[in-house]
Amino acid sequence: MFTTRKQYEPYISPFDPCPPIRVKTYVTAPNLYIGFQPPNLPQFPLREALMKGTLWKVFYDPYYSPYETKTKGDGS
Repeated sequence: MFTTRKQYEPYISPFDPCPPIRVKTYVTAPNLYIGFQPPNLPQFPLREALMKGTLWKVFYDPYYSPYETKTKGDGS
């Protein structure tokens, strides 16, 4: 399944004084997965586009905290 949220397991040193974060996550932008902008993409209405920060729906990607998605139940 395609997702813009990626995760990795960093190296954990045995000498690290802090409790480790075993899995770290990061978000990639949707425009990384489109090689070129095809014609006739669906668009937001202008007022909504200003609020969302993009005119095209395929490029809209709201940020959710990794802790927030666990409670939202979106399957990430």
